[in-house]
Amino acid sequence: MNFTVLIPARLGSTRLPGKVLLDVAGLPMIEQVRRRGLESGAERVVVAADDPQIVERIRDFGGEALLTSTAHRCGSERLAEAARRLGLADDEIVVNLQGDEPGMDPALIRAVAEILAPASVPVATVAVPIRTAAELLDPHAVKVALAEDGRALYFSRAPIPWRREDFPPASAAMPSPGSHWRHLGLYAYRHAFLQTYAAWPPTALEELEALEQLRILEHGYSILVHRAQQAPVAGVDTAEDLERVRRSFAAHRLSAAVPEPRLGCP
Repeated sequence: MNFTVLIPARLGSTRLPGKVLLDVAGLPMIEQVRRRGLESGAERVVVAADDPQIVERIRDFGGEALLTSTAHRCGSERLAEAARRLGLADDEIVVNLQGDEPGMDPALIRAVAEILAPASVPVATVAVPIRTAAELLDPHAVKVALAEDGRALYFSRAPIPWRREDFPPASAAMPSPGSHWRHLGLYAYRHAFLQTYAAWPPTALEELEALEQLRILEHGYSILVHRAQQAPVAGVDTAEDLERVRRSFAAHRLSAAVPEPRLGCP
Protein backbone atom coordinates (compact mmCIF):
# COMPACT_ATOMS: atom_id res chain seq x y z
CA MET A 1 0.00 0.00 0.00
CA ASN A 2 1.09 3.59 -0.56
CA PHE A 3 1.10 6.28 2.11
CA THR A 4 2.92 9.53 2.81
CA VAL A 5 4.56 10.41 6.10
CA LEU A 6 4.51 14.13 7.00
CA ILE A 7 6.53 15.34 9.97
CA PRO A 8 5.56 18.69 11.52
CA ALA A 9 8.63 20.35 13.01
CA ARG A 10 8.76 23.55 15.03
CA LEU A 11 12.04 25.14 16.12
CA GLY A 12 10.61 26.92 19.14
CA SER A 13 9.85 24.82 22.21
CA THR A 14 9.00 26.16 25.65
CA ARG A 15 10.64 23.40 27.64
CA LEU A 16 13.53 22.53 25.30
CA PRO A 17 14.26 25.24 22.71
CA GLY A 18 15.49 24.03 19.33
CA LYS A 19 15.02 20.42 20.35
CA VAL A 20 14.41 19.04 16.85
CA LEU A 21 17.96 20.03 15.86
CA LEU A 22 19.65 18.63 18.97
CA ASP A 23 21.91 15.62 18.57
CA VAL A 24 20.58 12.10 18.97
CA ALA A 25 23.14 9.38 18.23
CA GLY A 26 25.15 11.59 15.90
CA LEU A 27 22.24 13.04 13.92
CA PRO A 28 19.80 15.91 14.44
CA MET A 29 16.69 14.62 16.16
CA ILE A 30 14.50 15.54 13.19
CA GLU A 31 16.71 13.50 10.86
CA GLN A 32 16.35 10.48 13.16
CA VAL A 33 12.58 10.94 12.96
CA ARG A 34 12.70 11.18 9.16
CA ARG A 35 14.65 7.91 9.04
CA ARG A 36 11.98 6.16 11.10
CA GLY A 37 9.48 7.32 8.49
CA LEU A 38 11.63 5.90 5.68
CA GLU A 39 11.99 2.61 7.54
CA SER A 40 8.19 2.28 7.65
CA GLY A 41 8.06 1.75 3.88
CA ALA A 42 6.27 5.03 3.17
CA GLU A 43 6.20 6.11 -0.45
CA ARG A 44 7.28 9.61 0.58
CA VAL A 45 8.56 11.25 3.78
CA VAL A 46 8.47 15.05 4.04
CA VAL A 47 9.36 17.36 6.94
CA ALA A 48 7.02 20.36 7.26
CA ALA A 49 9.07 22.95 9.15
CA ASP A 50 8.51 26.45 10.48
CA ASP A 51 12.16 27.54 10.25
CA PRO A 52 14.75 27.51 7.42
CA GLN A 53 17.35 25.93 9.71
CA ILE A 54 15.29 22.73 9.90
CA VAL A 55 14.76 22.66 6.13
CA GLU A 56 18.48 23.14 5.50
CA ARG A 57 19.51 20.34 7.87
CA ILE A 58 17.09 17.87 6.31
CA ARG A 59 18.27 18.77 2.82
CA ASP A 60 21.87 18.32 3.99
CA PHE A 61 20.99 14.65 4.46
CA GLY A 62 19.25 14.40 1.09
CA GLY A 63 15.75 14.54 2.57
CA GLU A 64 12.65 16.42 1.47
CA ALA A 65 11.45 19.38 3.52
CA LEU A 66 9.04 22.30 3.10
CA LEU A 67 9.13 25.67 4.84
CA THR A 68 5.60 26.31 6.12
CA SER A 69 3.87 29.24 7.78
CA THR A 70 4.82 30.27 11.31
CA ALA A 71 1.18 31.18 12.04
CA HIS A 72 -0.14 27.62 12.42
CA ARG A 73 -1.75 26.87 15.79
CA CYS A 74 -1.02 23.14 15.71
CA GLY A 75 0.79 20.41 13.82
CA SER A 76 -2.33 19.38 11.90
CA GLU A 77 -2.60 22.82 10.31
CA ARG A 78 1.07 22.63 9.33
CA LEU A 79 0.48 19.21 7.79
CA ALA A 80 -2.56 20.43 5.88
CA GLU A 81 -0.49 23.20 4.28
CA ALA A 82 2.27 20.78 3.35
CA ALA A 83 -0.19 18.23 1.90
CA ARG A 84 -1.84 20.91 -0.27
CA ARG A 85 1.50 22.09 -1.60
CA LEU A 86 2.56 18.52 -2.36
CA GLY A 87 -0.61 18.05 -4.44
CA LEU A 88 -1.68 14.86 -2.67
CA ALA A 89 -4.82 13.12 -3.93
CA ASP A 90 -7.96 13.40 -1.79
CA ASP A 91 -7.86 9.72 -0.81
CA GLU A 92 -4.10 9.62 -0.11
CA ILE A 93 -3.27 8.32 3.37
CA VAL A 94 -1.15 10.79 5.33
CA VAL A 95 0.61 9.71 8.52
CA ASN A 96 1.33 12.45 11.05
CA LEU A 97 4.66 11.58 12.69
CA GLN A 98 5.69 14.04 15.39
CA GLY A 99 9.10 15.68 14.99
CA ASP A 100 10.18 14.82 18.55
CA GLU A 101 9.68 11.04 18.26
CA PRO A 102 13.11 9.72 17.17
CA GLY A 103 12.41 6.35 18.80
CA MET A 104 9.07 5.71 17.08
CA ASP A 105 8.71 2.12 15.88
CA PRO A 106 8.51 2.09 12.04
CA ALA A 107 6.16 -0.90 12.27
CA LEU A 108 3.63 1.26 14.14
CA ILE A 109 3.86 3.96 11.49
CA ARG A 110 2.96 1.39 8.85
CA ALA A 111 0.32 -0.26 11.04
CA VAL A 112 -1.67 2.96 11.53
CA ALA A 113 -1.73 3.48 7.75
CA GLU A 114 -2.71 -0.13 7.10
CA ILE A 115 -5.61 -0.11 9.56
CA LEU A 116 -7.02 3.02 7.89
CA ALA A 117 -6.69 1.78 4.30
CA PRO A 118 -9.76 -0.54 4.23
CA ALA A 119 -11.80 1.43 6.79
CA SER A 120 -14.75 3.72 6.22
CA VAL A 121 -13.55 6.19 8.88
CA PRO A 122 -11.24 9.09 7.91
CA VAL A 123 -8.76 8.88 10.82
CA ALA A 124 -6.78 6.21 12.65
CA THR A 125 -4.45 6.34 15.64
CA VAL A 126 -2.61 4.04 18.07
CA ALA A 127 -3.00 2.95 21.70
CA VAL A 128 -1.03 0.67 24.01
CA PRO A 129 -2.10 -1.05 27.26
CA ILE A 130 -1.76 0.82 30.54
CA ARG A 131 0.06 -1.49 32.93
CA THR A 132 0.53 0.52 36.13
CA ALA A 133 -1.64 2.61 38.43
CA ALA A 134 0.87 5.48 38.22
CA GLU A 135 0.49 5.65 34.45
CA LEU A 136 -3.28 5.50 34.71
CA LEU A 137 -3.35 8.44 37.13
CA ASP A 138 -0.76 10.50 35.22
CA PRO A 139 -2.46 13.46 33.44
CA HIS A 140 0.36 13.50 30.87
CA ALA A 141 -0.64 9.97 29.80
CA VAL A 142 -3.69 10.44 27.59
CA LYS A 143 -6.29 7.69 28.02
CA VAL A 144 -8.72 6.45 25.38
CA ALA A 145 -11.96 4.52 25.95
CA LEU A 146 -12.69 2.09 23.12
CA ALA A 147 -15.81 0.61 21.56
CA GLU A 148 -15.92 -3.10 20.72
CA ASP A 149 -15.21 -2.39 17.05
CA GLY A 150 -12.00 -0.51 17.91
CA ARG A 151 -13.30 3.02 17.50
CA ALA A 152 -12.46 5.68 20.07
CA LEU A 153 -15.33 6.70 22.34
CA TYR A 154 -13.46 9.42 24.19
CA PHE A 155 -9.96 10.68 25.04
CA SER A 156 -9.08 12.18 28.40
CA ARG A 157 -6.23 13.05 30.72
CA ALA A 158 -8.36 11.62 33.51
CA PRO A 159 -8.31 7.86 34.26
CA ILE A 160 -11.10 6.50 32.04
CA PRO A 161 -13.02 4.25 32.24
CA TRP A 162 -13.33 3.99 36.02
CA ARG A 163 -15.30 1.67 38.30
CA ARG A 164 -17.76 3.60 40.44
CA GLU A 165 -16.85 1.51 43.51
CA ASP A 166 -13.18 2.55 43.28
CA PHE A 167 -13.73 6.29 43.34
CA PRO A 168 -11.78 8.49 44.09
CA PRO A 169 -9.05 7.23 41.76
CA ALA A 170 -6.13 8.19 44.01
CA SER A 171 -7.14 5.55 46.54
CA ALA A 172 -7.84 2.74 44.10
CA ALA A 173 -5.78 -0.23 43.03
CA MET A 174 -4.86 -0.86 39.41
CA PRO A 175 -7.86 -2.20 37.45
CA SER A 176 -7.67 -5.48 35.60
CA PRO A 177 -5.20 -5.78 32.68
CA GLY A 178 -6.54 -4.86 29.24
CA SER A 179 -9.23 -2.51 30.52
CA HIS A 180 -7.28 0.73 30.04
CA TRP A 181 -5.42 2.08 27.01
CA ARG A 182 -2.93 4.90 26.56
CA HIS A 183 -3.14 6.97 23.40
CA LEU A 184 -0.02 7.56 21.33
CA GLY A 185 0.14 10.74 19.23
CA LEU A 186 0.53 8.97 15.90
CA TYR A 187 -2.26 9.54 13.34
CA ALA A 188 -3.21 8.55 9.81
CA TYR A 189 -5.70 10.68 7.86
CA ARG A 190 -7.20 10.64 4.43
CA HIS A 191 -5.94 13.83 2.83
CA ALA A 192 -9.34 15.36 2.08
CA PHE A 193 -10.39 14.96 5.72
CA LEU A 194 -7.11 16.43 6.96
CA GLN A 195 -7.95 19.62 5.08
CA THR A 196 -11.45 19.70 6.59
CA TYR A 197 -10.20 19.00 10.11
CA ALA A 198 -7.44 21.63 10.02
CA ALA A 199 -9.97 24.28 8.94
CA TRP A 200 -12.26 23.74 11.94
CA PRO A 201 -11.83 26.09 14.91
CA PRO A 202 -11.01 24.54 18.30
CA THR A 203 -14.00 22.98 20.07
CA ALA A 204 -15.17 23.12 23.69
CA LEU A 205 -14.01 19.67 24.83
CA GLU A 206 -10.75 20.03 22.92
CA GLU A 207 -9.93 23.20 24.82
CA LEU A 208 -11.11 21.78 28.17
CA GLU A 209 -8.89 18.68 27.93
CA ALA A 210 -6.18 20.29 25.75
CA LEU A 211 -6.52 17.35 23.35
CA GLU A 212 -6.73 18.21 19.66
CA GLN A 213 -8.22 14.84 18.62
CA LEU A 214 -11.45 15.60 20.51
CA ARG A 215 -12.27 18.10 17.76
CA ILE A 216 -12.86 15.13 15.45
CA LEU A 217 -15.23 13.37 17.85
CA GLU A 218 -17.11 16.58 18.61
CA HIS A 219 -17.85 16.98 14.91
CA GLY A 220 -19.35 13.48 14.80
CA TYR A 221 -16.53 11.61 13.04
CA SER A 222 -14.96 8.35 14.19
CA ILE A 223 -11.33 7.54 14.97
CA LEU A 224 -10.20 3.94 14.50
CA VAL A 225 -7.60 2.77 17.02
CA HIS A 226 -4.82 0.28 16.30
CA ARG A 227 -4.07 -1.57 19.54
CA ALA A 228 -0.38 -2.35 19.88
CA GLN A 229 1.04 -4.34 22.77
CA GLN A 230 4.37 -2.56 23.13
CA ALA A 231 4.92 1.19 23.43
CA PRO A 232 7.80 2.73 21.47
CA VAL A 233 10.51 4.83 23.11
CA ALA A 234 8.71 7.92 24.40
CA GLY A 235 9.20 11.27 22.67
CA VAL A 236 11.22 14.27 23.82
CA ASP A 237 9.70 17.20 25.72
CA THR A 238 12.42 18.02 28.27
CA ALA A 239 16.20 17.82 28.71
CA GLU A 240 15.65 14.73 30.85
CA ASP A 241 13.68 13.11 28.03
CA LEU A 242 16.51 13.88 25.62
CA GLU A 243 19.06 12.15 27.83
CA ARG A 244 16.75 9.13 28.20
CA VAL A 245 16.40 8.86 24.41
CA ARG A 246 20.15 9.21 23.92
CA ARG A 247 20.75 6.39 26.41
CA SER A 248 18.22 4.23 24.59
CA PHE A 249 19.95 4.79 21.24
CA ALA A 250 23.36 4.11 22.79
CA ALA A 251 22.14 0.87 24.37
CA HIS A 252 20.59 -0.23 21.08
CA ARG A 253 23.85 0.37 19.20
CA LEU A 254 25.79 -1.52 21.85
CA SER A 255 23.47 -4.53 21.80
CA ALA A 256 23.50 -4.55 17.99
CA ALA A 257 27.31 -4.71 18.07
CA VAL A 258 27.42 -7.75 20.35
CA PRO A 259 27.74 -10.91 18.21
CA GLU A 260 25.30 -13.77 18.58
CA PRO A 261 26.66 -16.67 20.67
CA ARG A 262 28.15 -19.46 18.59
CA LEU A 263 26.61 -22.89 18.85
CA GLY A 264 28.60 -26.11 18.94
CA CYS A 265 32.36 -26.52 18.83
CA PRO A 266 34.59 -23.74 17.48
